[in-house]
Amino acid sequence: MNYKLFLAFVALLSFVNCKSVIVGQIYDHNGIVRKVYDKVIETSGIPLIKREQEVYFEYPLGDQKIKGIAIKDLENGLAEPSINRGGLGFNFVNIKLKSERGSGYKYLIEIYA
Repeated sequence: MNYKLFLAFVALLSFVNCKSVIVGQIYDHNGIVRKVYDKVIETSGIPLIKREQEVYFEYPLGDQKIKGIAIKDLENGLAEPSINRGGLGFNFVNIKLKSERGSGYKYLIEIYA
């Protein structure tokens, strides 16, 4: 029992320390999902300033919907990613990246449809 409790605690710690966001289906199972967008977004820190950036993606075909979004933290920093508008089930998404005061960030954004 103690072993299972320890594993649960370690999994919780790794989840809390992680600043990546993964929603929906991002793995290709039998050709159902394919990557339609990937980009590395990075910025350097400025002392005493919070850096913010919005990334907008719109799928050009109106009948295709977004099935998965992965915002992966490449530096294990303190920045906070969030999905503001759109997302799963829509053909567009607006992602906001916000750094801690005085630090930068580096994220890999992947969108699947």
